[in-house]
Amino acid sequence: MSTPRDDDALSWDGDDDPTLEVGHRPAAEPVTAPTAAPELAALPDGFTAVGKGSATVGHIDADGTVTMPDAPTQMSNAMLVTLGILAGAYLLFTIGWIIGGLRLQGTAEFLVSPVGYAAALWLAVAAAPVWFLTVFVLTRAAKAWVRVLLLVGGLALLVPWPFILVGAVGR
Repeated sequence: MSTPRDDDALSWDGDDDPTLEVGHRPAAEPVTAPTAAPELAALPDGFTAVGKGSATVGHIDADGTVTMPDAPTQMSNAMLVTLGILAGAYLLFTIGWIIGGLRLQGTAEFLVSPVGYAAALWLAVAAAPVWFLTVFVLTRAAKAWVRVLLLVGGLALLVPWPFILVGAVGR
């Protein structure tokens, strides 16, 4: 097959010099090397892969068959209901911090500056949703019981004490 340069009416000696190319270059077909099938990594029983890519390492059973890890599974219905209940509790805790903190605002400003109290109040209000989202995001690959344990621990840590001790209505 001829190239577009060979079709020119005039061709001069030295026209094939690549430093003289200023215009159109014929498109070269990409050269692809034959790719081998990727090797499946597997470890014998008793060994555990750690680090980047460890989730794709399978196990070699005693009879010599290779068992590869399954695709990530979805959350069960019980876990979804548990997360919904815990999310509702965190929402109630956030509302409790708002109500209790605003209820104490007049009394607490005798002890601390209004700016300091406002900053502390809104940090306390933001603590519950930040804790919930952080645990939810960082425990995606963890076991379900770890996620539930951390969320319940956060509920014990973030109790809205101003709301519990003072209440919403009066003293």
